[in-house]
Amino acid sequence: MSRSAHPAGPRHGDVLPEGHYLAPPSDLNHLDPKVWSRTVTRDEQGIVTVGGLRVTELATEFGTPAYLMDEDDFRTRARAWRDAFGTDADVYYAGKAFLSKAVVRWLHEEGLNLDVCSPGELAVALAAGMPASRIALHGNNKSAHELEQAVKAGVGHIVVDSYQEIERLAAIAAGQGVRQAVLIRVTVGVEAHTHEFIATAHEDQKFGLSLTGGAAAEAVRRVLAQESLELRGIHSHIGSQIFDTAGFEVAARRVVGLLAAIRDEHGVELPEIDLGGGLGIAYTSEDDPREPAEIAVSLAEIVRRECLAANLTAPRLSVEPGRAIVGPTAFTLYEVGTIKPLEGLRTYVSVDGGMSDNIRTALYDAEYSVALVSRASTAEPMLVRVVGKHCESGDIVVKDAFLPADLAPGDLIAVPATGAYCRSMASNYNHALRPPVVAVQGGAARVIVRRETEEDLLRLDLG
Repeated sequence: MSRSAHPAGPRHGDVLPEGHYLAPPSDLNHLDPKVWSRTVTRDEQGIVTVGGLRVTELATEFGTPAYLMDEDDFRTRARAWRDAFGTDADVYYAGKAFLSKAVVRWLHEEGLNLDVCSPGELAVALAAGMPASRIALHGNNKSAHELEQAVKAGVGHIVVDSYQEIERLAAIAAGQGVRQAVLIRVTVGVEAHTHEFIATAHEDQKFGLSLTGGAAAEAVRRVLAQESLELRGIHSHIGSQIFDTAGFEVAARRVVGLLAAIRDEHGVELPEIDLGGGLGIAYTSEDDPREPAEIAVSLAEIVRRECLAANLTAPRLSVEPGRAIVGPTAFTLYEVGTIKPLEGLRTYVSVDGGMSDNIRTALYDAEYSVALVSRASTAEPMLVRVVGKHCESGDIVVKDAFLPADLAPGDLIAVPATGAYCRSMASNYNHALRPPVVAVQGGAARVIVRRETEEDLLRLDLG
């Protein structure tokens, strides 16, 4: 295989066409532990391994592209969240980040709860043995059928999101002779420092009931008026990929203010408060996520302090990490196909996947890292843009990064921190086949979600 250099792209921290300066790493073979899962390393031949297995062997057995999930890393992160919050709080894994029957079993075994936001996610959770009492159901437009399924299954909490849902759920619960526990999702007017489409607590968006406009207080009145509903608490979620708990402090203060108003108006102190998820992970070396123990201490103190000021008994706290658990546990393995230098700009590196297996770059302008993983290299750094094979100019996986200048077709490269949302949001654009998810642990690998086949596509197409 040829290892000829590609001299056209900018090198050594050239100014990018957009006017931004990007400095190359000092060592292209280094794997930043902030970005990669815990068992990822390079062996003595420079080949990256995960769970004790070389990526070259995994590529031969399972093909590319593939999501490689470090099971030990997932379990370690799940335990860290569970242990950080202890027995006086609840940790719900946000299933929307990535869900499979294997993941549900890991969560169950590690003592975490689960939140779901669709009938499909609920079906996977129940099929894998998650007790329904440890499941919470989210969603801004739950159908009657969806609510019927959840109530019949015995879902522990349903997070209500509208007046219509309150009426719909009350009738369904009454019809089944059940008193259903609910939380009310409120919008607290806090804009997380994140992309517009993943900031979820400002007023102009589809989720929740407004605090400032009085909709949340009215929702409380309506739930309390229903004998078939039990109001357990208030739910708030301020956004995603957040590194600072300052937004949670403002949100908690406003939610506790609502709890105090409920006490004053109705004589009821609600026993639960859910501050949602959204804590960020490291996609690049510049990101600096906080550890679960630090987050737990900070959030618990925020709630305790606000409740003390409002003369309220501190409610039981719930959080909903999804990305923070599963995001760093997986990386996507690709094979390099075409390498196209553009004089004075950068080198385009095309891989055998793309926006069908990672839409986040196109959708959110997300930043990712990338590394050559099938070998080590001492070549100079080359500024690249990693792109997919789809018929779309926006089919970008990694916007700007450095790879060795001797990169060649047939090399394997990997994009870390793709455990969250990449498989969940994967598509069949251009009739692409969605990649498998392969769990790796202790020198063994197994497929937990198989690769799609052309037969799968044709089976759905009835002609």
